Amino acid sequence: MSKKRKLVLFIASSLDGYIATKDESLEWLFKVEGEGDNGFADFYETVDTVLMGKRTYDWVMKQDIKEFPYKNKECYVFTRSAVEDTENVQFVNDDVTHFVHKLKDQEGKNIWIVGGGELLQSFIQEKLVNELILTVAPTILGKGIPLFKEGDYQLDLSLKGTRNFNQFVELHYEIKN
Repeated sequence: MSKKRKLVLFIASSLDGYIATKDESLEWLFKVEGEGDNGFADFYETVDTVLMGKRTYDWVMKQDIKEFPYKNKECYVFTRSAVEDTENVQFVNDDVTHFVHKLKDQEGKNIWIVGGGELLQSFIQEKLVNELILTVAPTILGKGIPLFKEGDYQLDLSLKGTRNFNQFVELHYEIKN
């Protein structure tokens, strides 16, 4: 019997819990002195599937990038509208819970939730998320796009580990069920 794949959030946030400014800027994040790629490459090797919402996908596509950043992974973008699949992305407007359970039951590496917001909220409320890897920047934004939206849920976590990347601190939690 193979072990079930995990759904993992890997993301950076400000100390006060924001993942971007109100205008979706990450400039504050790039001002922080990190170390290497702050653990990204190691994490990226543990996943073979990437999930994101349409808003995050649109933000990624607006960046000045030469090629799609998740090219060597299965990439699914959840959307409420009908969008044509691309070479790199399959757009999904199926039931989130059913779709993720199907992915978790397949053979493979872990599944990465890219971004926060609506999709993360749905995953949390449906108890689909297994781990959180949060890299905290020594910055307080005061307002912006929150990592965790207000809602009717509570997560109990167990700390798996911490790492420092110069000014960043990575907190790795497992979600208790």
